[in-house]
Amino acid sequence: MLLRTLSFLTLSALATPVLAQQTPRGELNTVPAPVVPPAAPDTSRALAPAPAAPAPRQPQAPLPPANTTRYAVGLKSGQVLKGYDVEVKQPLLGRTFLLVDGQQKLDLNDVRYYEDETGFYVRTTLPGRSKRESTLRRDRVGRISLYSITSQQYNNSGYSPYGYGRYGGYNPYGGGLGGYRTVRTEYFSKDNGPIEDLSVKNLQLATLDNQGSQQMLANARRYQTYTTLSYVGAGGLLLAGVLSSFGNSNGFSVSPLVYAAIPLAIVPLVVGGKSQDSIKQAILLYNRGQ
Repeated sequence: MLLRTLSFLTLSALATPVLAQQTPRGELNTVPAPVVPPAAPDTSRALAPAPAAPAPRQPQAPLPPANTTRYAVGLKSGQVLKGYDVEVKQPLLGRTFLLVDGQQKLDLNDVRYYEDETGFYVRTTLPGRSKRESTLRRDRVGRISLYSITSQQYNNSGYSPYGYGRYGGYNPYGGGLGGYRTVRTEYFSKDNGPIEDLSVKNLQLATLDNQGSQQMLANARRYQTYTTLSYVGAGGLLLAGVLSSFGNSNGFSVSPLVYAAIPLAIVPLVVGGKSQDSIKQAILLYNRGQ
């Protein structure tokens, strides 16, 4: 009996793995899988605006061909020299000269005009001055061409009632506290003629054949008259006010005349700009033939 029992247990142990392999997998997992809900659609991506396309680049106008700059130097003999580099040399001892291409030296007394990297210059005598020639820079080209010269002047008085400004304007503050100052004086020439002082009177004589320029210059002359009268009036009131302030029997007190001079002193600051604009417009009208 015991032998039968042991034989049955042995056969059962051997048969269990075989039966487990023959059983379908679906029958082994009897627990149902949990149902997963579908994911919600991502609406943020659908609502995001599409990236804007880059704006097309505007076509640029082609640049002119790059030619090596050559400067002209005109001699009084009529000869014209060309150089890639023109310099003005001012030695401590000796005379000022032009150096062309670092080799050729030219005395300024033999030069009529020259160009360099800063502009166009002419050698000429100034009106009403000595016969000594000066170098003027040409600032504008036309039937009426504008020239200027810059120099250093020493002002030891500490104050100058008049100064040099563009188109003959006035500088009410002068030189400030004294010392050296840079002065720019302007001239003009008509049709490459002689150099003249840039003043309203000279421009009126040069533009007699243009009515528009004459009208603008008449306005400029009127503004300059207002400026002069304002300076005279302000100076007179200020002087009278100072004398009245110190001559008061009750002690020093600022006279009302001093305050009355302030508006008159401000008038040239406004009117002076209008005068310069009128002269500028007169030259533009003449050069354009209007």
